[in-house]
Amino acid sequence: MSVFILTFAVVLIVVLGMAIGVIAGRKPIGGSCGGLAAVGIEKACDCDKPCPKRLARMEAEAMARAARGEH
Repeated sequence: MSVFILTFAVVLIVVLGMAIGVIAGRKPIGGSCGGLAAVGIEKACDCDKPCPKRLARMEAEAMARAARGEH
């Protein structure tokens, strides 16, 4: 029974800490800038060819680079 009470107390302290953080208006946890591309990984899956949505995005990026005169 003491293990249950100790576990409940720890969880309660963690929840209280998170609530105080929200009340204090601290900045929420954010994602990484650039995602997997920032660490040099081209895509997140092991598929042989990109999906149509990814192909369209790659095509739009290529057209934007071409319009700016980049290679």
